[in-house]
Amino acid sequence: MPDPVFVVFNPASGKGRGARLVDPVVAALRAGGPVEHGLTSAAGDEARVAREAVARGFTTIVAVGGDGTWGGVANGILQSGAADRVRMGLVPGGTGCDLAKSLGIPANDILGCARIIRGGATRVIDVGRIEDRYFVNVAGFGFDIAVIEDSWRVRYLRGAPLYLYCAVRQLYFFPGFPVEMAVDGEPGRREDMMMLVIANARVFGGGFRIAPTADLGDGQLDAVAFTNMPRRRRFPIMLSLLRGTHAKAPEVRVRRAASFRLQFAGPPAYETDGEWNRAGSSDLTIGTRPGALRVLVPPPA
Repeated sequence: MPDPVFVVFNPASGKGRGARLVDPVVAALRAGGPVEHGLTSAAGDEARVAREAVARGFTTIVAVGGDGTWGGVANGILQSGAADRVRMGLVPGGTGCDLAKSLGIPANDILGCARIIRGGATRVIDVGRIEDRYFVNVAGFGFDIAVIEDSWRVRYLRGAPLYLYCAVRQLYFFPGFPVEMAVDGEPGRREDMMMLVIANARVFGGGFRIAPTADLGDGQLDAVAFTNMPRRRRFPIMLSLLRGTHAKAPEVRVRRAASFRLQFAGPPAYETDGEWNRAGSSDLTIGTRPGALRVLVPPPA
């Protein structure tokens, strides 16, 4: 008999799309075996729902939503202490859904996602950690945060168009920020930056190819640093970011390492998997936990 599946829905993801996916996703998965599901009731509730499902004995936890939902469910699985025997499945239903792009999981294809989940092919991936939370896709500072905060004020777009629109607006308004970054214990270097993204996967912001060569299983993170630059240079850099060719620009520096120490003028705002956070300190260490999470993926060709 197929293993029972527990599905975590974020009804608020994708500006309400998550709620509309409950019936079709449950029906698609039920065709392959028993299914139970739960809905989040508040921001950050995904980890609790996932932990409770693991405590009940479920070993396949499906997250329906976007990167924030997936990051929350991943945190719940990791906090449960049972990550070595629990698999996470993904069904895109949120705003960005960027981790799915790195894993080859299709968007707008519920039946395809159900086949992947019931197929059982599993990939072990790394996760990043900052303060007391894990991230599966990226952690970001600066311009990245300004775009997220701007997106809260836009009601008539969603998905990649929303992030692209807000990114273009913030190209002209974001002032930059100072930060000192030390890599794997090396001496730090203080710079005025426009954006700093610590990437575990390859895509963020609804389709920007932030770290085209990142490897979810190499035990390292890719730090992509954009020094502050005149506004006339920002638009060309953004276009190159869509293509994944931004590393060629003199304003962009990429470092791959297992850990990064960041020192800010004060506790910064930052995002993990698209979710806004306020740091508890101005001194942050970002590290990686290799091979920490088992994810259901398309079978090898």
